[in-house]
Amino acid sequence: MFTVSQTSRAWFIDRARQAREERLVQKERERAAIGIQAHVRSFLCRSRLQREIRREIDEFFKVDGSGSSKRSALCVFKIARKLLFLFRIKEDNERFEKLCCCILSSMDAENDPKVWYVSLALSKDLTLLWIKQIKDILRYCCELLGQLKPEILQDSKLITLYLTMLVTFTDTSTWKILRVKGESLRPAMNHICANIMGHLNQHGFYSVLQILLTRGLARPRPCLSKGTLTAAFSLALRPVIAAQFSDNLIRPFLIHIMSVPALVTHLSTVTPERLTVLESHDMLRKFITFLRDKDRCRDVCESLEGCHTLCLMGNLLHLGSLSPRVLEEETDGFVSLLTQMLCYCQKYVSQKKSNLTHWHPVLGWFSQSVDYGLNESMPLITKQLQFLWGVPLIRIFFNDILSKKLLESQEPAHAQPASPQNVLPVKNLLKRAFQKSASVRNILKPVGGKCVDSVEVQKVCNICVLYQTSLTTLTQIRLQILTGLTYLDDLLPKLWAFICELGPHGGLKLFLECLNNDTEESKQLLAMLMLFCDCSRHLITILDDIEVYEEQISFKLEELVTISSFLNSFMFKMIWDGIVENAKGETLELFQSVHGWLMVLYERDCRRRFAPEDHWLRKDLKPSVLFQELDKDRKRAQLILQYIPHVIPHKNRVLLFRNMVTKEKEKLGLVETSSASPHVTHITIRRSRMLEDGYEQLRQLSQHAMKGVIRVKFVNDFGVDEAGIDQDGVFKEFLEEIIKRVFDPALNLFKTTSGDERLYPSPTSYIHENYLQLFEFVGKMLGKAVYEVGMLRSIELEWRIKYEKYLER
Repeated sequence: MFTVSQTSRAWFIDRARQAREERLVQKERERAAIGIQAHVRSFLCRSRLQREIRREIDEFFKVDGSGSSKRSALCVFKIARKLLFLFRIKEDNERFEKLCCCILSSMDAENDPKVWYVSLALSKDLTLLWIKQIKDILRYCCELLGQLKPEILQDSKLITLYLTMLVTFTDTSTWKILRVKGESLRPAMNHICANIMGHLNQHGFYSVLQILLTRGLARPRPCLSKGTLTAAFSLALRPVIAAQFSDNLIRPFLIHIMSVPALVTHLSTVTPERLTVLESHDMLRKFITFLRDKDRCRDVCESLEGCHTLCLMGNLLHLGSLSPRVLEEETDGFVSLLTQMLCYCQKYVSQKKSNLTHWHPVLGWFSQSVDYGLNESMPLITKQLQFLWGVPLIRIFFNDILSKKLLESQEPAHAQPASPQNVLPVKNLLKRAFQKSASVRNILKPVGGKCVDSVEVQKVCNICVLYQTSLTTLTQIRLQILTGLTYLDDLLPKLWAFICELGPHGGLKLFLECLNNDTEESKQLLAMLMLFCDCSRHLITILDDIEVYEEQISFKLEELVTISSFLNSFMFKMIWDGIVENAKGETLELFQSVHGWLMVLYERDCRRRFAPEDHWLRKDLKPSVLFQELDKDRKRAQLILQYIPHVIPHKNRVLLFRNMVTKEKEKLGLVETSSASPHVTHITIRRSRMLEDGYEQLRQLSQHAMKGVIRVKFVNDFGVDEAGIDQDGVFKEFLEEIIKRVFDPALNLFKTTSGDERLYPSPTSYIHENYLQLFEFVGKMLGKAVYEVGMLRSIELEWRIKYEKYLER
């Protein structure tokens, strides 16, 4: 009985709980239904209200479009409030367009203040509401501008409309109300305009203009009309002028406007009046003042990244070319900001392709993302960058150097016609020529005298750092830069004279000291030397012998002698003092620049002498010391042989080469001893087909076999052996005949120059099916002749000069 009572109680409690939960669920359903109904009714009410408002707006613009009468500004203001209350860009785009047309139409009304939309700004009750309304309208204009495409005709018309709205209400110059009410209102109205521009700046005004200008100008054919480009650029400039060129507005102007690809080029072509406005406000000087600060310049570059930093740099260079007076006064600041921009880009320039790099037509492999939309503007950007190495800017930058006269330039530029009075004896002519030559040498010797921390030296060093940085950053137009820097014939000689005057004792000692100093001043001096070497090498490479030896363009022969002596000593010191052994970065680049310029001069002197006898030798390098260093396997001795073997006398080089060959033969087991004999390779050659048989049997020999002993057996066309025992004699004959035949111009592997009869590879050698393999075979035969030092004197080559040059290296 007790058990049954307990069960009934539990059932009763459970049933009550279930009923309570059902009531709660029912209440929640009712509450949810009420909420849904409220939201639906609200939505329907709002939709009905929006339809009614839109219908009212449409009726307003329909009546206004009939042109029967001008609507008052108050009516336009009220209808604008209704449109802004429910404005959605996709649904109300056309209505907003009509509103803008209506507002602009009201501003053009004649002598009717009630119609002018801006008149509401004078009403105490409506001033704040009107300001808020015009801010919202102009903000929507900006949003719509960012979505339009200038190449589409309909979008182009809308761009003109919205730009006109922005132009009209950000400046009071076109407000007719000021003519009626008087100029006393202008300061207050200007303040309102400044307030409006500040509001727009906070909502991405400059970003919108950047998008618009880039879409319209970064194209094969710009699609912005003169009026559109003028309006957009004027709008960009207005906030800067209104803020009295505040740094807070110069920064976005540089980042968003001056970084538009080739903007200044398009302005100069389409609307040059805008450039006049820039010049009247001295904007270039203000840009230089802002960007010469390293922190500001870094901030701008990081905001732009590499591609757009180049665009900004191109526009600044173009502006600088149009304002040479400003550049003359602000050279230091302009050079500084350009260097900082190039250094920023250089950090992301890579030497080779990888998964993290992208190809850039000016920078090469670039580790930052590349905006490929700028590729169509890259020719114009490159043209702007060319101002950096154009003659006008070079003359401005290097004015301190170019203004100085070299001693030989004091001679009369034009010789007078011969007459009985000025015909001098030969002895006097020789004396005058000798005196002139001596005077040239005097000024070109490293005499020293200039303090390296002087203002003049620091200025020239900074300029050289700029151009050297451009060479290492703008890798794809490096040759253009070098060509521009070498255009002026007197720049490099005067730069060399300037280098010779540096320091208390002249250039060489100073630059050697800089190698051991890791200071900023030392890096700048070495950058100047690198620039001189790179430019000089480029110039001499493109000059022929007549221009170098007879016309002596840019450099006199005496100058080349002094320069080569300096470079030879500098290279030797770098190697012998162990600086090159672990060189990397800027030190390695310096070594490559100096070595490249030195070897160009040495090769010129080998082909046609301009330096005195034993000019290239280092008398302080004793052969015995070098041999000892090589025996100890010292790195510096090996580098001497690798890079500047010409500092060693020829006879010592021959001895050294023979010793090296002998040691290698012993190491490879190619020398016959009492206990072992070297492997011998036997070949059979038909005299009538000596070249063909030699090529077929020797071309596939390994390097080790080619260095070993090769025995030749000559046979006639019937396969009968010729008499003769090869103790290198027959092989000598074989080498002589082979080399004569391959260098015979009739074979068309090589041809001879007219005049000095020098051999060079024939341009039509490709008629041989295997011409590349034949050239390789020729090289192997020459190498074998050099390697077998016992045959060296017996082989007479018509290509002797090339052969000796090979030995020297």
